[in-house]
Amino acid sequence: MLGLLSGNGVRAIVDVRLRPDRAYMGIWAKAKTEDKGIQKLLNDARIEYHSLPELGNIFLDYPDWKERYQQLLEKAGELLTSRFKGIPEPFCLLCAEKKAVDCHRQLIAEHLAKTLGYEVLHLE
Repeated sequence: MLGLLSGNGVRAIVDVRLRPDRAYMGIWAKAKTEDKGIQKLLNDARIEYHSLPELGNIFLDYPDWKERYQQLLEKAGELLTSRFKGIPEPFCLLCAEKKAVDCHRQLIAEHLAKTLGYEVLHLE
């Protein structure tokens, strides 16, 4: 994965998991200190780590989670995505789902493209 990120010039990871600190995530878990977990892994690769749990999918247990999350972005998207302005580009969104089509990060990416003009490329 680090090769894929570096090969595409990714300078930062934006973690949009609601609970990035879950132990079952192994090395991908956000540790309490930056010398462990995903922070260390990315730091060693010279990639910044930013956790934005406010963008986590709070509707995951609903069958219509995509529609609900889309409504959330339409109503509060500017507030929820305001912290992206200080993150170096290009950045990559990170969540637990393997494929963007199955994940709320696709909705976030589409929102960022539409409202802030970001170009979107899915790395899978």
